[in-house]
Amino acid sequence: MDNRRLARIALVALLAIGCALILQPFVAAILFAGVVCITSWPLYTWLLARLKYRAWLAALLMTLLLTLVVVLPTALLAASLTEITPTLIANIRVLIERAQTAPPEWIRSIPLFGDQIHAYWQSLIDSREELYQLLRQVYDPTRRFLLVAGALAGEGFLQLVLVLFVAFFLYRDGNTLAARLRVLSQKLGGDLGEQMLVLTQNTVNGVMIGIVGTAAAQALVALLGFLIAGVPVPMLLAAATFFLSMIPIGPPLVWGGAALWLYDQGATGWAVFMVAWGLLAISSVDNFLKPMLISRSASLPILLIALGVFGGAIAFGFVGIFLGPVLLAVALALTEGFSASAAEIDEPH
Repeated sequence: MDNRRLARIALVALLAIGCALILQPFVAAILFAGVVCITSWPLYTWLLARLKYRAWLAALLMTLLLTLVVVLPTALLAASLTEITPTLIANIRVLIERAQTAPPEWIRSIPLFGDQIHAYWQSLIDSREELYQLLRQVYDPTRRFLLVAGALAGEGFLQLVLVLFVAFFLYRDGNTLAARLRVLSQKLGGDLGEQMLVLTQNTVNGVMIGIVGTAAAQALVALLGFLIAGVPVPMLLAAATFFLSMIPIGPPLVWGGAALWLYDQGATGWAVFMVAWGLLAISSVDNFLKPMLISRSASLPILLIALGVFGGAIAFGFVGIFLGPVLLAVALALTEGFSASAAEIDEPH
């Protein structure tokens, strides 16, 4: 290999490293913008035809629509969390102080475990130091969680603004980019490359529609229940249901907490209603809607969704809640598709 060729390889490598370093802070926004555009592309093409194929105008209207649907609710969520967090922390402190009194007698009536819970509570009251340590273990993580949730929502608002900025250009130049991507996949992988490209598109559509559609449906049903029961800040609780619905135990944490608050306020009937509404309406949405929506793509294991949500949030911040499961699902689908194609090739004829 001559020196000129080595110099070219080194130059290309340095260029690739430089581009990666420049784009690294925006990788999550670019990827999520791509996911959003792929999912909403049918709506964009319909709008483009109605606007006589003026791509810049259709892209602008799609961006404005996404701003109303995505960015505005996130901004309201961030503002609500910032406003309500001090109040929630103060209420938690009051509950902790109330817990330092003798256990109520109704706890004994709880089937199977009532006497044990009552005895354990009384033992904590008798041992002030043990009670203090236990309450600190509950209070400090809860306070940190509320503060982190508020910061994450605020960060998410800024990330989504960047996502929509990138999405405008992906909409406007999407047909050109898609054509070049098809040519590149054909050159790199032949027919298999094109199959993997189609599989990626179908998986992104299926997973995003399944996860986001189910989350939105659960949030709307939860909002209706919160409004009927008179739970405070119903919009904030519905938003929490939307984001937590991506993990199996998420929604029960929200409507279960609302039921406990109602019971603590003396509204036992509404607390029972909230539990029934949560079990029969909110949580049941996940059982029939998500499989139906994701049926167009490969089945997505619950473990993969949970790892994608938490890992995506750690790696990419707010948008990683949605981006993580999609990336893992695409990787799983591509691995299965490539394995099946390789098996067909290796199979003797």
